[in-house]
Amino acid sequence: MAILTILLLFCKLFLFFCKFSVAKDTITQFEPLEDNKTLVSNDGTFELGFFTPATTSSNRYLGIWYANIPFRTVVWVANRDIPITDNFTKLRINTQGNLVLVNQNNTVIWSTNATTKGVVVAAQILDSGNLVLRDEKDTNPENYLWESFDYPSDTFLPGMKMGWDFKKGLIGTTEYYRSGPWDGTKFVGNPSSSNSVINYTFVSDKDGYYITYSINDKSMISRLVLNQTLYLRRQRLTWNNDSQTWRVSSQLPSDLCDVYNTCGAFGICVVSESPVCKCLDGFKPKAPQNWTQTNFHEGCVHNHSWSCGENKDGFQKFSNVKAPETTRSWVNASMTLEECNKKCRENCSCTAYANTDMRGEGSGCAIWFGDLLDVRLIPSGGQDLYIRLAVSQIDGQELAVKRLSQTSGQGLKEFKNEVMLCAKLQHRNLVKVLGFCIREDEKLLIYEYMANKSLDFFLFG
Repeated sequence: MAILTILLLFCKLFLFFCKFSVAKDTITQFEPLEDNKTLVSNDGTFELGFFTPATTSSNRYLGIWYANIPFRTVVWVANRDIPITDNFTKLRINTQGNLVLVNQNNTVIWSTNATTKGVVVAAQILDSGNLVLRDEKDTNPENYLWESFDYPSDTFLPGMKMGWDFKKGLIGTTEYYRSGPWDGTKFVGNPSSSNSVINYTFVSDKDGYYITYSINDKSMISRLVLNQTLYLRRQRLTWNNDSQTWRVSSQLPSDLCDVYNTCGAFGICVVSESPVCKCLDGFKPKAPQNWTQTNFHEGCVHNHSWSCGENKDGFQKFSNVKAPETTRSWVNASMTLEECNKKCRENCSCTAYANTDMRGEGSGCAIWFGDLLDVRLIPSGGQDLYIRLAVSQIDGQELAVKRLSQTSGQGLKEFKNEVMLCAKLQHRNLVKVLGFCIREDEKLLIYEYMANKSLDFFLFG
């Protein structure tokens, strides 16, 4: 009898402990998550629970980490700005259907802000590492009430979206590094975004526009992180089972030209040159004295004043570039390049235009207004950009035009002979006569342009 009693007691204890050791991925309004328990995704990849960072001995946080990696690698934190100072905190679903993090005094430390509309809700940690709040009977991702992927920490996991969600009013931005626009297959400023390891996708529809990515090898554990040491970097880290460490697979910015707007307005960054910054053709440094000290942030301005209108300006083609920053731009995905040219030409505020999709013969239209920022040369994989310049600057040759006096008594034959004679003169201190124009009483001489003025200016002032 005594042995039977002991066996029954052992079975009860066994069942009691087994009940709490079974991994689950969901909590409901009747099952809060306590400090000493965790949720584990269905495939065992991610775990949600409370943790204490190695840098502190007391503060605790609610976070998500990889469940199958020996040392804790946290990918998301709920209360990163408000640490927990006790071990009695719970994560539960309140009567309004939102997740709340409350301490032993029932003070709310963190909460979600979902509109639940009276449905019975549940919170679940997914195999992707996404913590979602949803209708208990509805697993459709389109109907999630709230998800942690919309509020990332320093880690960008596969399946996360970065962009603008019109329905949720969420926007993601970056200013330190810019990938450049999506050209249909890759990001122009990051040619390596098209590779066999990571599959990037750009989506633009009625609900918003965003980028996301997936890992082609499902057995690979990889993540993108923002790592600020000396300066901000975006690193792709891949778990190496042999060394049991995270290995840096790639990082951005990878060079000075990757840093946002290194060369200022109307400047172009060329990483193979020294210094890396120069002005686009048709432009000059706004503050030359600063450029001599490798301070390029004030950028460039037009070489000459010019006016907008027929036969007064045109567009110069610049090939293999990362298109400018798009804050002040307008996009139409259905227009042709010819229609884009016309659209830009009709608006004197338009400074440049380009195709948005480089596949095939190109399609779509993007036009820019105001300063062109963050342009760099991409020797392979860049796109064509058409920049508005004065007619005299198109194709890279600047000319000097001299109008002769209409009261001159020189005859037409004498004028032509003199021009032909001047054209034959060859000397390094003489500018070339490139041509002439005669129309009724108008006589024009066309010379090489002297950017630093002619010798007589220095001799006679």
